[in-house]
Amino acid sequence: MIKNTLLEQKNRKNVLLNEIYIPRYQTLQLEKMMNNSLIKVILGPRRAGKSFFAIHAFKPKETAYINFDDENLLKVDDYNEIIKNALSIYDNTKYLLLDEVQNLPNWELLVNRLHREGYNLLVTGSNSKLLSKELATHLTGRHLPLELLPFSFKEFLRYKNFTPDTDQLLTTQTKAQLLSYLDFFMKNGGFPELVIHELKPETYLTPFIDALLFKDVVKRYKLRKPNHIYNLETYLINNVTKEFTFERLSNNLEINSWATVTKYLAHLEEAYLLVILSRYSHKTAERLKSPKKAYMIDNGLITAKAVQLSQDNGKLMENLVFTELLKQGLRPNIELFYYKTRNDKEIDFVIKKGATINELVQVTYDTSNPEVNEREIKALLEAGAELHAKKLTVLTWDEKKQVNKNGTIINFVPLWERLIE
Repeated sequence: MIKNTLLEQKNRKNVLLNEIYIPRYQTLQLEKMMNNSLIKVILGPRRAGKSFFAIHAFKPKETAYINFDDENLLKVDDYNEIIKNALSIYDNTKYLLLDEVQNLPNWELLVNRLHREGYNLLVTGSNSKLLSKELATHLTGRHLPLELLPFSFKEFLRYKNFTPDTDQLLTTQTKAQLLSYLDFFMKNGGFPELVIHELKPETYLTPFIDALLFKDVVKRYKLRKPNHIYNLETYLINNVTKEFTFERLSNNLEINSWATVTKYLAHLEEAYLLVILSRYSHKTAERLKSPKKAYMIDNGLITAKAVQLSQDNGKLMENLVFTELLKQGLRPNIELFYYKTRNDKEIDFVIKKGATINELVQVTYDTSNPEVNEREIKALLEAGAELHAKKLTVLTWDEKKQVNKNGTIINFVPLWERLIE
């Protein structure tokens, strides 16, 4: 049984190797890591392309591929049998790719042993906190982590073979095509299979979310009231970018305590469904106590599960900006926050580098309303003064201008321009 399963996985690997490979935003970083003897760890959501990415990273080497998302392998008690069969199939290679390793009980002990025996290891996983905890405990100093999320907008354009330069963007036809692609991406998201096969989020992602909640949350953590976690996810999808408190969620969803809500939110983050963003304050206690915001890891999840009658382009655009900032390497609640001024004016994103506030960003879909423009400018000016931030930006759908208010510059920048820099 073990050998047949691994042979089937080898055939699947060979199929993937022959498919078109779109270089990802992490490709260069992984290529630099490949010859390092440390354990390479790729973390990210299911179906974000981790397996495809990892298989192509090891392409020049004869690599033993073992996918632990297969129940046939999870039934095996002796892991040595799995490794022994894999090595016999792949001519005793020293390169091992262990896929979705978090499904394997005590996986870190196996990985640690194989590393000591001199194998060049690349492992992937879809549970951020579980893996991070075990990596920190058992593989401290012996691993190199890398996070891979669904396609960025630049990767989406690369797949579409659309690479506009500055001159092209001045033409009406090229710009119209670019905005059409951006609108599609903002509403459908960047999960590779969805993009490549032009699937609808409702068809592709709705069953995916439900299966993921059951397998990676309800089943893994043995939750006794699965409807609570489903209701919580649905609520947050429909209230994406809005402030919430744990107590309010507990009351609205009839979950018995805010502590349970906190635990459930951690599970949803661990499964790479969403990210919880804190309000910025230089005081740690205030950050911990302040209301939070939820952002989905991909816009397709919102389109797939939101129940509102019409799409809110403002929310979709804000969520898209958040996910693109993550793909640029910004760490939420360390380098990326939202903010409320003393007069309760909200700033969508605070970008922090070290001890310095590097940029304040507002996201506005419709700039045709002068009152909206003035509101965003006032919020940025007020927050800029409070946080001593010099770079003030309004990301728009397609308006570019510069506003000077008493010597303070606010740049209105089209979203497409920011995303393809």
